[in-house]
Amino acid sequence: MYRSSSFNFLWINLCLFSVCILLTPGWADDSSISSPKKSGKMGALGIVLICFGIVAVSGLSFFLYKLWLRRKREEQHARLLKLFEQDDELELELGIRD
Repeated sequence: MYRSSSFNFLWINLCLFSVCILLTPGWADDSSISSPKKSGKMGALGIVLICFGIVAVSGLSFFLYKLWLRRKREEQHARLLKLFEQDDELELELGIRD
């Protein structure tokens, strides 16, 4: 179960990364998208910003995934406690407890 969840998370991030790479000017196959007059600094700045954005989105999605896992675990724990909690009314009705 853990491996499939982490595999799905990795697959989604890989797809997002590939889309971002294709949208980056100069890396796409279509030469009309990239501007030949663009200086090297602006191209490097764009790459740095794209990489920063990818890291930020990956970090945020990892954080949200861990938060979702924690809430799911708390719900399961609450269900388990509810399942095994002692029901005083039921015990009184059955005559088990005075």
